Order: sequence, then structure tokens, then C-alpha cells
Amino acid sequence: MATQHSRSAARFMMAPAVILLLGWMLVPLTMTLLFSFKKYLPLRGGDLGWVGFDNYVRFVSSSAFWPSVQATLLIVGGVLVITVIFGVLLALLLDQPMWGQGIVRILVIAPFFVMPTVSALVWKNMFMDPVNGLLAHLWKFFGAEPIAWLSEASMQSVIMIVSWQWLPFATLILLTAIQSLDREQLEAAEMDGASPLARFGYIILPHLGRAITVVVLIQTIFLLSIFAEIFVTTQGSFGTRTLTYLIFQRVLESQNVGLGSAGGVYAIILANIVAAFLMRIVGKNLDA
Repeated sequence: MATQHSRSAARFMMAPAVILLLGWMLVPLTMTLLFSFKKYLPLRGGDLGWVGFDNYVRFVSSSAFWPSVQATLLIVGGVLVITVIFGVLLALLLDQPMWGQGIVRILVIAPFFVMPTVSALVWKNMFMDPVNGLLAHLWKFFGAEPIAWLSEASMQSVIMIVSWQWLPFATLILLTAIQSLDREQLEAAEMDGASPLARFGYIILPHLGRAITVVVLIQTIFLLSIFAEIFVTTQGSFGTRTLTYLIFQRVLESQNVGLGSAGGVYAIILANIVAAFLMRIVGKNLDA
């Protein structure tokens, strides 16, 4: 049992890391809150004084605000559905014995380590280009007219690109959960005559509850701030302008750091609302 002296020593040794972490988190947040109440134009006079809630009113009264929130939630929801469903299927497939299993697993997980900007460029130029893209040649092979993906199906294209990048993460977490499943339970169900679908629905899927919760929570946190993929592909056009991209545009157009900071506060509020909702609805699996 740890003594009072050892606990004090542990707190003393952890203190520098905790202070550094808190500073790394709190200093930017404090500066964002401070600037959100100011009219700060770095290229046109600098700090022009306190404006109160004017930046918040201007940002939320913009005609693009609610469509950007809707686009953000649509992308997050679409990516979560795709990555969870296909992640479960891929995890089940990779759990089966096969030749070159280790190599296959590495290839499946590899896209997660590709930078978002690079993956978006690859999809934009190599796959979705309506003239020279792989999908265009595939469409022509079957006698169909190629699709200009980024303009005719822009939202679906962005969801596809982001899902391709996050699917390996979901697969890895779910595969780890499947491998921790008690094999004797599956064998007993099989001996009792349970079909593969029944074994999946009554044994495997409930066992994956916590892993799916972790995937949903972690991906949601990162997906709410999606930016690079949209900047590289559609640049916010055709209904793909998320809240993060709207903040970027507002700061770029007005050169007003205060207006962008107010948008950042709205993004933090949205992230907390979504996280609280997920913790109440999905996070209950953690207590199961």
C-alpha cells in the first residue's frame, strides 16, 4: 500500500507535466475567449477595442452559420455510420485465419497514417477527376457517363474521403475487441445449432458495444473540426462548408481575429453539446 510520503512524491513528480498540459490547454482557450470580445484586426490597426458580444451576434446572424452546422453534423454522422458498419465487417474478416494475415492487416490499417491533405489530394486527382480519374475510366468501361464527383456529389465525396481515412482506426479498435471475445462461448453456441447470424447478433455485437462507443466518441471529437479535406477538395462549395471552414473564411475575408474567435467559441459549444449527447445515449455502454 502506498504511503503518504510516496503519494506526495508521485504528485510532485507529476506536477510539471500536469502544469504544462493545463497551460497548453487553458492559454489558447483563454486567449480565444478574450479576443472574441474584441475587434482585433492584425493587418488594419491591431487591437481596436472592446466590442462585447458584437462578434457573437455577427457570426450567428450570418446566413451561412446554420447551414455550416448542418453540414458539419451531416459529415460526422455519415462518417460514423460508414466506419462503424464497415469497421465491424472488416474486423470480422480480418479475425478469420488467412494466408498473409499480418500483411493484410497492415494494408488495411495503413490509410490511417496518411495525412488528411495527402489523402484528399489522392482522391481528388487520382480517383474523382471527371476526365482522368480512376472512377471516370471505370464508368466509361461500363458505358456510363463519368460523374464530376466534387461538384455533383460533393457531400457524398467528402464523406467517402474522410471515411476512407478513419475506417482503419475503427477496424483496429473493433478487431482488438473481437479478439478478446471468449471463443468457448462462440463454440458452445455453434454446437447448440446457432446460425452465424444469430451468433453475431447475440454474442459478438453485444461484446462490441464498448468498442463501438469508443470509436464513436473519439471520431466525433476529431470530425467536428474537419478542415483539410474540404479545403483541398471543394473549398466549402456545394454545401460542404463546415463550421470550422466557415470560421476560416470569415477570418480570411474580414481579417478580424475577434470574429473568428467568436466562431471558435461556437465550435467549442457545438462540440460539447454533441459530446454530452453521445455520452448520454451511446456512452451508457461503458457502464454495462
